[in-house]
Amino acid sequence: MSIDTETARRVAKLARIRVEDEDLPALAGEFSAILEFIEQLEEVDVEGVEPMTSVTPQRLKRREDVVTDGGQQAAVLANAPDAREGFFAVPKVVE
Repeated sequence: MSIDTETARRVAKLARIRVEDEDLPALAGEFSAILEFIEQLEEVDVEGVEPMTSVTPQRLKRREDVVTDGGQQAAVLANAPDAREGFFAVPKVVE
C-alpha cells in the first residue's frame, strides 16, 4: 500500500504534528514502509500459536491475600517531622 503526500499531510494534522511541505514526501515514504511491513506480518501463519505476554515464561510470586495492619507504624512515623499518639501531627490550616 502506498501513501501519498496528501494522506501524510492529513495524518500529521490528525496527530497534531507540524510537518513542513518539503518533509511530506519523506513522511509518506515512512508511512508506506510501515504499512508494507504490516502486510508482511499478515502473511505469517499463526494458527494454533497462543498469545504471549513475555518471551520468557514467568510466574509472579504469590502470597496469601490477607488484611493486616502492616506492623510498621513505628518505622513510618519515624520519618514524620512531628508525630503524636501514633499519628502524623500537622499544623492547623483552617480556623
